[in-house]
Amino acid sequence: MRGTGKVKGVESLRYALNQLLLTLADHKGTDMKPAALPDTITGPSAWLGVDMAAAPETWLYDLTTDDISDLEAAATHFQTLGLDVGEISVESFPLKTFNAHIEKLRQTLLSGVGLEVLRGLPIANYSQAFAATIFCGIGAHIGSARSQNAQGHILGHVRDIGADANDPNSRIYQTCERQTFHTDSADVVGLLCIQEAKEGGKSLLVSAETIYNRMKETRPDLLALLFDPIATDRRGEIPDGAKPFMEIPVLSWHAGYLTVFYQRQYIDSAQRFDAAMRLTPEHIEALDLFDALANDPDLCFGMQLQPGDMQFVYNHSQLHDRTGFLDWPDASQRRHLMRLWLSIDGDRPLPEVFKERYGSIEVGNRGGIITSQTKLHAPLD
Repeated sequence: MRGTGKVKGVESLRYALNQLLLTLADHKGTDMKPAALPDTITGPSAWLGVDMAAAPETWLYDLTTDDISDLEAAATHFQTLGLDVGEISVESFPLKTFNAHIEKLRQTLLSGVGLEVLRGLPIANYSQAFAATIFCGIGAHIGSARSQNAQGHILGHVRDIGADANDPNSRIYQTCERQTFHTDSADVVGLLCIQEAKEGGKSLLVSAETIYNRMKETRPDLLALLFDPIATDRRGEIPDGAKPFMEIPVLSWHAGYLTVFYQRQYIDSAQRFDAAMRLTPEHIEALDLFDALANDPDLCFGMQLQPGDMQFVYNHSQLHDRTGFLDWPDASQRRHLMRLWLSIDGDRPLPEVFKERYGSIEVGNRGGIITSQTKLHAPLD
């Protein structure tokens, strides 16, 4: 009898511990146990890179003469208003016909393959301000622009400024080094290519859902660890009252959606903080497998963005990357991309834990980096 009582006591303790772990998982944004996750995620956003490379018509749209005329007319109208590009809106950037395609683009991002490139904008004919106006105007029709840094820049500039890639407070996009597959702090990231590098700088993409499917099939034990909270470095851009790192799972299953949040370089650099959760050998193995699958040539694919290309990527289901590059010696010819972060109405709900990243998880009004010094504006240089 006494032995039976011990067994029951152990079982009761185990049950209570399991319930506590489930409660903590719910609090951290995972609303289903790993055992209850789907065996396979299907749909257009769970694509293979080899298929996307073979069928560019699924993600590439060539602007027509009428499209370009409509965009140019809207930009000309906006420039008569005397407003900062950061103040652009649907009303101040009125489109007559191209808005119909933008609605299709929104649906491609939210429920389609999760990315699209608009090709053919003749930016060689434009000033930088005019190109930025068209880019931000399209962005305004897709969603609301979000701040990309503590200075409140809603229009970012991706180029090598000589930052040290090994400095834990550097932003990787300000170097010429290879990035790693990652997501940005908004629902959608948009890029406008102004100038290509002399060599390299290829844009890479991979589906997080496809990575999930491969790990669920081959290493479900490691996949489960990616639903644990993992510290990610804020790289010095810290909201008021927040820790210098976030604790968000790489993968979250919430409201029937798999949502990814990932930047391996920032996960590794977060270990410099004593208060950050330590990465176990098993977690490191899981992260290494995630990276290996992201770089699998069957799963990922790449494209060389041309001047005038506008690429839009849905951060919640896709990861993006960029190869290293060699730039031109002439400063006026160096690689330069403009960047937007956007929040979209009608988007998926996000787990509560994403408040650590976004502050607010209100659909259509979330994302970006906000501190007490933030004042939104759009620098053109």
